[in-house]
Amino acid sequence: MLYWLSEILQEYVRSFAVFQYLTVRAIFGALTALGISLLLGPWFIRRLAELKIGQAVRTDGPQTHLTKSGTPTMGGALILSAIFISTLLWANLTNRYVWVVLIVTAIYGAVGWVDDYRKVARKDPKGLPARWKYFWQSIAGFGAAIFLYMTAQSPAETQLFIPFFKDVALNMGIFYLVFTYFVIVGTSNAVNLTDGLDGLAIMPCVMVAGALAIIAYLTGHSQFSQYLNIAYIAGSGELVVFCCALVGAGLGFLWFNTYPAQVFMGDVGALALGAALGLVAVIVRHEIVLFIMGGIFVLETVSVILQVASYKLTKKEFFAWRRYIITLN
Repeated sequence: MLYWLSEILQEYVRSFAVFQYLTVRAIFGALTALGISLLLGPWFIRRLAELKIGQAVRTDGPQTHLTKSGTPTMGGALILSAIFISTLLWANLTNRYVWVVLIVTAIYGAVGWVDDYRKVARKDPKGLPARWKYFWQSIAGFGAAIFLYMTAQSPAETQLFIPFFKDVALNMGIFYLVFTYFVIVGTSNAVNLTDGLDGLAIMPCVMVAGALAIIAYLTGHSQFSQYLNIAYIAGSGELVVFCCALVGAGLGFLWFNTYPAQVFMGDVGALALGAALGLVAVIVRHEIVLFIMGGIFVLETVSVILQVASYKLTKKEFFAWRRYIITLN
């Protein structure tokens, strides 16, 4: 909105032209989101406490986690509010990438909100049934994939680029839809698993978002992308504003999430942030780099898969030694 306003005002006051620069708007986007999180955080936490929106902890988990029961959750709504307000203020709202990221983030946030609400209102730690959760995640994931595929303006937008190898780009064709779906849904659930009982996903999300902001700026700049021999995706640079807003909002939330945590972000935050990171990586064509940067998400997901598979097949815990370490700590 302010981008459009600055276009009008710069005709009368030349200094308003500074807001046309992407880097300036990215900095202000991060500061705006940070300010919103820090200023609204105390009020938001008090409201959650008054409404008794407390964390529901599974009784079959480590006993040390039971002390977290009752800690306000759904703090992800604060993060998303800061991101949305900041992005709508500082981004170029004529950019299609900005809108698809905002819409997908909102849908995943809504799914997470329903999941958290069921946990709080019904006191059910399992929340929204998995089939419905994956159904709506799939709708949003495939919807974004189809939109990006249908609106692609260059072959690079649907190719798979292999990092560390020059000029290695695979034409995925229609497989792009399936690949994009798995990146979005997979990243969303990986971040959600990482958040888990401890609520430790926000800092990895901030770090990955910061890295994606740099990548988005480079892939959206024709000269930089050519010099670095990476894909040039016209318009993707505008996602820098969104990523910087995520960094600012996440750092503001971290102030209240550090030990002892005053609030958890819950599924409303974890599912939405994961989907946003996955979608941004798809747009800037750095999905494999996301896999590397988000190594903690990958390890947590693999850990859960091995644990569940081991228990179902052998009735034994694959990482039984972790229970003793947690107890000792």
